[in-house]
Amino acid sequence: MALQEEQKKILCVGLVCLDIISVVDKFPQEDSDSRCLSQRWQRGGNASNSCTVLSLLGSPCAFMGSLCAGPVASFILEDFQRFQVDVSLLRKCGCGAPTSLVISNNGTGSRTILHSNSNIAEVTLDDFNAVDLSAFKWIHWEGRNADEQVKMITRVERYNQTVAPERMIVVSVEIEKPREKLYQLFDRADVVFVSKDVARHLGFQTPTCALRGLRPRLRPGAVLICAWAEKGADAADADGTLLHSDAFPPERVLDTLGAGDTFNAAVIHKLARGRPLQEALTFGCRVAGAKCGFHGYDDIAHTGLI
Repeated sequence: MALQEEQKKILCVGLVCLDIISVVDKFPQEDSDSRCLSQRWQRGGNASNSCTVLSLLGSPCAFMGSLCAGPVASFILEDFQRFQVDVSLLRKCGCGAPTSLVISNNGTGSRTILHSNSNIAEVTLDDFNAVDLSAFKWIHWEGRNADEQVKMITRVERYNQTVAPERMIVVSVEIEKPREKLYQLFDRADVVFVSKDVARHLGFQTPTCALRGLRPRLRPGAVLICAWAEKGADAADADGTLLHSDAFPPERVLDTLGAGDTFNAAVIHKLARGRPLQEALTFGCRVAGAKCGFHGYDDIAHTGLI
């Protein structure tokens, strides 16, 4: 039996890793020995974090990515379960778990990340071919192994040609890293999230300039979104109209780790429910701003924004 549209999930494809987070009152000097205020393990990775936020906001979601066996995998799986994220599409592999060592500065809210990838095998088209596309209304790709991701998106495009317009899957991509291979994703999605780092790498010094300069790279009718930290976020809608939302910083910035993933998830949450782009953009800034006022993600459910 075909699922009703409201029963369909949002699928996020990308990385899950272990974040080992040390919270300090000030950033340590090199070759020093100091105590941290606290330390915790946290499930990380852009797509993984976005799933956490989507679930907290009330959007049923699933994660697709690679996971290594061992005690770290057990922690990650338990945490996915805690947030009610569907992990039936996880790809098991045998290499070491990707790990991010994070120094979170309690004084400024900054986060400094040292990432170890362990050459984890990424999800491929062969893996994606096993996905029942009819179970999803939206699929979001964290830009990584773009050559394979383009092939996956092509499969979705072919699927969309066989179904009624109201049953078509919306495709979104995040282009976060300034890597040339990722830029082939610009014209493959309905909604494109481009980072401040990529915009600057390509020569754009403001979000407005980035939207105007990058929009020709998109497919006709696609939406382009660019968050710019304390300056908020801007977007170009399907007609090229420019939209803006201010940032909504908390009274005290404590933890900016995952703020971008939170923003992306909050925007997708609203758009997937048919809300206007301006509403989604503002909601994304509000939720991401609130998240910066506490450690982790659990308190998103208590912000009063849902």
